[in-house]
Amino acid sequence: MTELWNWRIDGAAPVEVYPALAEALGRVVMPLAVADPVRLPAYAVVCDVWEAPGVYGTMIDCYGVPERLRELPSIAALAKLLERNCLMRDDTLDAGRHLLVAPDGTIRPVHFDVVETDEGEVLSDQRLCTVAHPGCRGWSQCHRSQWGPDSVAPALAAA
Repeated sequence: MTELWNWRIDGAAPVEVYPALAEALGRVVMPLAVADPVRLPAYAVVCDVWEAPGVYGTMIDCYGVPERLRELPSIAALAKLLERNCLMRDDTLDAGRHLLVAPDGTIRPVHFDVVETDEGEVLSDQRLCTVAHPGCRGWSQCHRSQWGPDSVAPALAAA
């Protein structure tokens, strides 16, 4: 079985993302636009990288990721290589809640305002997920996550 990963990066050009992805994953990375399923090496990961409006506007979709590759260490390696913050969806159903992975490997939950556009979701107004904010207190979805409000963890320890 294979996985699908959806990530965002804070301001990285697609041309610099592909080689960093290959290094972070330890695999050949094939851009979706040129990937030929007949000639695709068994160890390759197909990825699509594009620019969207808003903060964290560099979007990454990785298709067919082998399940033995772990997502948190992989995105942490990418953040470190690019020296940029990265985002991934968290384990709640809140469209505005993500995990922020910093270049130093720190992971923490954050919230954004989300607006749907013709070009996809646009994120704005980043804030930490903390019990100091009324939306993260009490019975919020934040408390149902393994990444509760105010949680901070290193990527490799959290994976």
